[in-house]
Amino acid sequence: MNRSGLNRRLVSLMLVGPLFLFLVLFFAVPLVSMMKSAVSDPVAAEVLPATARAVSGWDRTSPPSDEMKAALVADLRQIGEDQLFGDLVRRLNSAKSGFRTLMPKTRAAALEAGGNIDLVALDRRWADPSYWQAVTVATSSTITDRNLLAAVDLQRDASNTIVALPPDASANKAIMIRTFVMSLTVTLACVLIGLPFAMIATSVDGWKRQLLLGAVLLPLWTSLLVRTAAWFILLQDRGPINSMLTYLGIISAPLPLIFNRTGVIIAMTHVLLPFMVLPIFSVLIGIPKNLMPAAASLGAHPLRAFLSVLLPLSLRGVVSGALLVFMSALGYYITPALIGGAKDQMISSVIAYYATGAANWGMAGALGLVLLAATMILYAIYLRLSSDREARP
Repeated sequence: MNRSGLNRRLVSLMLVGPLFLFLVLFFAVPLVSMMKSAVSDPVAAEVLPATARAVSGWDRTSPPSDEMKAALVADLRQIGEDQLFGDLVRRLNSAKSGFRTLMPKTRAAALEAGGNIDLVALDRRWADPSYWQAVTVATSSTITDRNLLAAVDLQRDASNTIVALPPDASANKAIMIRTFVMSLTVTLACVLIGLPFAMIATSVDGWKRQLLLGAVLLPLWTSLLVRTAAWFILLQDRGPINSMLTYLGIISAPLPLIFNRTGVIIAMTHVLLPFMVLPIFSVLIGIPKNLMPAAASLGAHPLRAFLSVLLPLSLRGVVSGALLVFMSALGYYITPALIGGAKDQMISSVIAYYATGAANWGMAGALGLVLLAATMILYAIYLRLSSDREARP
């Protein structure tokens, strides 16, 4: 390679270097960290090393041995940081309800007593093998699929078989299904509104087209929080929408448009509509305008001409816009939180709760990983359909 070619390569690397560094720092590193937190479970094995060795040979069905009890008491006495003990309690309580009260009680008794203590006399729950099974599972490995299984309402029983969680134990699967249904509804609404709007925008020119495109682009220049707050005002019982409908005599009582799914879909459709209109417009603008008149001159009805000529040619923009809207809607948090009710929250709200409210980064990472996997599967399907369409003659 000559010197000029080497210089061109170095210049190219310098141009793409900042972008590559940005992707690594703000996308790849957080993604790897999220994936690691979803399957990482080191706290119990690190805090209870003697207990881990003692329960390693236990058959998980017989009563706990004296060695196991003594090892647990010794480990609890060695915990010096309250934060570390809190992490341990949260880890065990997530596997078996009851550790939140049992562990502080046991630790206080262990620190107060100088020698060994009778755990069963202290609390009868220590005679229950299910509590020791939770301790055994937590201390057996630093890698676990517990969070990933819990993200889809599954768990491992005492025999290490994957079973469904009790109906009242978790609702992650129901919320995940709700997220996909609401995202699909918003996507369909954007298609029904965005396709005619894009067709009108391409049929005119000059200041009319600029005005229509400006109406689409204007929401993108406004903060998402501001747009959501505006809909919060518009959709109230005494807001402008209900007041206008009442004034015109269309309704006699205010429509329930806020704190329900209707309001969430309206607000999300408005926010995401530009992501549908712009891809469709970019495809329609490249289609010759004489195709529809040509179809009409051959005797085709306008509806048939649209279905047979214009719609197939614009399908690539519709699919691209639908993919953008659907993938964006999956992760929405602010709009459902402000406009929706308790039964309208999406999976992003659950992720936020685990990350900030419960300080359970493992579950937050697992739910995020499941959502990312679903998004990547949809994107792979889109790429496959696109490649198949291009391969057709």
